[in-house]
Amino acid sequence: MNKLLRQLLLTTTLIAGTTTVYAAEFINLLTGGTSGVYYPLGVALSQTYGKTMPTAKTSVQATKASAENLNLLQAGRGEIAFTLGDALSDAWQGNEEAGFKAPLKKLRGVAAIYPNYIQIVASADSGIKTLADLKGKRISVGAPKSGTELNARAVFKAAGLTYKDFSKVEYLPFGESVELMKNRQLDATLQSAGLGVASLRDLATAIKVVVIAVPADVVAKVGDAAYQPGVIPAKTYEGQNEDVATTAIQNFLVTHEGVPTETVYNMTKAMFDNLDQLVAAHAAAKAIKKENAAKNMPLPLHPGAEKYYREAGLLK
Repeated sequence: MNKLLRQLLLTTTLIAGTTTVYAAEFINLLTGGTSGVYYPLGVALSQTYGKTMPTAKTSVQATKASAENLNLLQAGRGEIAFTLGDALSDAWQGNEEAGFKAPLKKLRGVAAIYPNYIQIVASADSGIKTLADLKGKRISVGAPKSGTELNARAVFKAAGLTYKDFSKVEYLPFGESVELMKNRQLDATLQSAGLGVASLRDLATAIKVVVIAVPADVVAKVGDAAYQPGVIPAKTYEGQNEDVATTAIQNFLVTHEGVPTETVYNMTKAMFDNLDQLVAAHAAAKAIKKENAAKNMPLPLHPGAEKYYREAGLLK
């Protein structure tokens, strides 16, 4: 009987130990819609983690992006996530209007990555050439309370517009918005993404489009330091022959306090050691710079990320 009890205790201990190791090395990446930029970068990161962290079990989850990702992290239902900077600030502060009923204080920063650009694209047939021309038109503003939709609210408010000014407002992911535009069921779409996002490239090859400017004076009226003047360079999309002014918002990678220090350290190191893999997945990753990764973080760094930046000489 004593021998049997010892065997049972040993088995239980081994199982418990295995569970602990597995939990520490399970990495679920929270991204965004499959037609955006977060998703292909998440897939590339997952593959990088798989190669550089042999004991890690990785998965990639398509989501409604920023707000959903941050709430999932707070609940411990992911280990690392993509988010826009303004949504991250709202989550840390607990802005209920942005989808955060209370401050999400379990969140921790990993890296500032590349900027999102507000890209408002209209069909050429719609006659839309300026923000003011959007009045009375049909538009998609992204999934409800996604980072894109929060950006839409801020930009339109700064331009003196509300959703009531449009004849129809759809709350759809990028790909679905594009399909409705192709079918002439929408006049315009606002997409907050890296330059050259697949959904808008697809749209511009299917129909003639106009990229609508967000002038610098409108950007200034947003009143949020996360929103900076930016430019969508000529030829980013087919038929776009000139630079177009807009606003850019920094993206971040975020984790939560429950993820072990060594896991976050290894994830951070793996990304910066293999940036070429991210660039191969999407050109937006060209803007990821190690020297800027720990700057302007609207919340505390995770100790694992901090360890990496100190080793790299980026933090004292």
